[in-house]
Amino acid sequence: MSKITVIPATINPLTRLEKTSTQKRRVCGYARVSTDSDEQFTSYAAQVDYYTNYISNNPDWEFVRVYTDEGISALSTAHREGFREMIADALSGKIDLVVTKSVSRFARNTVDSLTTIRKLKEHNVEVFFEKENIYTFDSKGELLLTIMSSLAQEESRSISENVTWGHRKRFSDGKFSLGYSHFLGYDKGPDGRLVINEEQAEVVRLIYSLFLSGKSPQAIADELEKLQIPTPTGKNVWNASTIRSILTNEKYKGDALLQKKFTVDFLQKKTKINEGEVQQYYIENSHEAIISPQDWEMVQAEIKRRQNIGQKYSATDPFASKLICGDCGCFYGHKTWHSTDKYRKTVWRCNAKFDNEHQCRTATLTEDIIKFAFIKAYNKLMQKRDEVIENCSRLLSEINVDEYADEIQKLRDEMTLLAEQAKMCISENATTAQSQTDYERKYSAISSRYEQAEQRLKKLMNETEQRHVRKTRLIAFIHDLGEQAFVLGEWSEEAWVKMVESVTVTKDNQLVFLFKDGSKEVVRI
Repeated sequence: MSKITVIPATINPLTRLEKTSTQKRRVCGYARVSTDSDEQFTSYAAQVDYYTNYISNNPDWEFVRVYTDEGISALSTAHREGFREMIADALSGKIDLVVTKSVSRFARNTVDSLTTIRKLKEHNVEVFFEKENIYTFDSKGELLLTIMSSLAQEESRSISENVTWGHRKRFSDGKFSLGYSHFLGYDKGPDGRLVINEEQAEVVRLIYSLFLSGKSPQAIADELEKLQIPTPTGKNVWNASTIRSILTNEKYKGDALLQKKFTVDFLQKKTKINEGEVQQYYIENSHEAIISPQDWEMVQAEIKRRQNIGQKYSATDPFASKLICGDCGCFYGHKTWHSTDKYRKTVWRCNAKFDNEHQCRTATLTEDIIKFAFIKAYNKLMQKRDEVIENCSRLLSEINVDEYADEIQKLRDEMTLLAEQAKMCISENATTAQSQTDYERKYSAISSRYEQAEQRLKKLMNETEQRHVRKTRLIAFIHDLGEQAFVLGEWSEEAWVKMVESVTVTKDNQLVFLFKDGSKEVVRI
């Protein structure tokens, strides 16, 4: 007959120590709320008070303290100072047991949760989750913890997706909000719409005006600092990136592009610029404009022009990046003659004049010569202004910006389909035995079709963009032509910037003015 001997438990389930031990377990509490709500037990103050009493009233536990984080999300442990301090104290031997409300109070990120608990376990530190009644030293503790953490993580995913859906629903309804304290030119109106702040709007208009006069974003930033104009955040130092952001923001022309960025990782709250991954919404005339749509489009066209010029572009002077050597195609640059005496003057000549074996034979120009030649070319153009405007209008009617719209959409749809086919092809190869030669042939065919469609799409998108820029520049030129004086009696930097695309200096002492409509006027010097 079998003999059964009862072996009594030797571990106290509360202290996790041997029952014969007189040593008290050093215990801390961890309390966290992710909002400012003060409702019953879940409130920050209530949790602190609860764990202080809960631990202190247990005769087998020695109260260490309650570590806290208020108004912090549990998705990541990276920015939770109280949590990080508690873990550091535990790893340094000051804590034996951590008591917390639940898995979701500890962390909703499974990876963070398990990594932290395993690290604590290696240092003989246990965690007790009161709601789930889980001690992490139990054999079933880690399995239960993994399940509970995953559920908490999915809860966070669900909340994140609901918030994202809410944002996109508001976008689709044409509703949006701004960080008004960081956005120059607008305040929040009583109905939630953007209302122009006239004092700030003048700064925005100045920025656009300075850019169209030829200045670079950095030069504009320097100018605003000289004028002691504060930044949108009230600082004294302007950055070129801030200027570029203002120059490219469609809200200044009264429109709004929504969903410019989106969240790619709900755990780490990482965002990226939307390059077509998710739907966007464009609202026209959503609010009052500070910059006219025409001037805004002119700025965008000028930005692209400077980008095409690249590092060669210089915005230090109205003549910079405008004068071109007819011999070698390089830009003219300004040089200083007699810099140390009374005959000092600035001249313009080919930057590569002495770089080649055969020197460029184009002339060196003074600023007075350039200005005088421009006045002559301008007045010659104005003598046939009506004809020029008629030609511009004809060219405008011939520019079809939407010619490739249907083909572009078909290519996008085709690329989406091919991407799905490639994914299925890879998945099938990973799960089904098949000839690798056949697999490579099939995958290569899909990949080749995708690349061809992608190249065609890029070509059509580039052509469409160029047509759009061309149309914008023609509209702006027609407007400027009608606004400018019919006869120019003296030098006008504004007319020069708005009207002239480039000036080619020929070796036979001619200046060929190319105006922004494509027309040319030749002036002999």
